[in-house]
Amino acid sequence: MRIDKLLWFLRLTKTRPLAQSLAESGHLRINGKRIERAHQKVVCGDILTLPTAQGARVIEILSLPERRGPAPEAQSCYRVLDAGPADPIAAANRNEAV
Repeated sequence: MRIDKLLWFLRLTKTRPLAQSLAESGHLRINGKRIERAHQKVVCGDILTLPTAQGARVIEILSLPERRGPAPEAQSCYRVLDAGPADPIAAANRNEAV
């Protein structure tokens, strides 16, 4: 499956053109390799590193979705590997205590 289509199906971008521009920006990585093409192929087991406003998000693709369905359906297709603490204030307090 194409990376732009996957990002849109997994609801990681709001529109497919946004997914295409993200893929072509050069900030997206598949298995540690930087990509610059929206038609880059993605398969199950690939690790994606995505830029976000808070830093980076690392996910593993568990299955390829067949459509852009509801959010719970999309979230079942990937696993977040860099899950940080749920409460950012608690994380900041923990860092200050050290």
